Amino acid sequence: MEENKKTILLVEDDDRLASVYETRLQAEGFTTRRVSNGEDALATAIQIKPDLILLDVMMPKVSGFDVLDILRNTEETKEIKIIMLTALSQDSDKERAKALGADDYLIKSQVVIADVVDRIKFHLGL
Repeated sequence: MEENKKTILLVEDDDRLASVYETRLQAEGFTTRRVSNGEDALATAIQIKPDLILLDVMMPKVSGFDVLDILRNTEETKEIKIIMLTALSQDSDKERAKALGADDYLIKSQVVIADVVDRIKFHLGL
């Protein structure tokens, strides 16, 4: 593995969307891991310690907000950059994500994949 290759954990239950993101992120030179629910997200985050997590909010089993809360309160994962990528566009959802410690909050209908890549690079200092 390249020394400076950053790992992104993609937490998304929509297969089609997830594969589009994975393809693009890999093309941008990132290593990606993808999981489709909150339980797997928590286990994988602790296991691989990614540089950044792209986290959906509405998922089976454990919601993205709960995942965020747990990651921020777990010693091994509290420093990982976390970008929420969600269909939820309410200000209250955005405020909740910020309060729980999200680094960024992107609304799926308002961003294109290039915007997401830009935000990822920004948060990773690339």
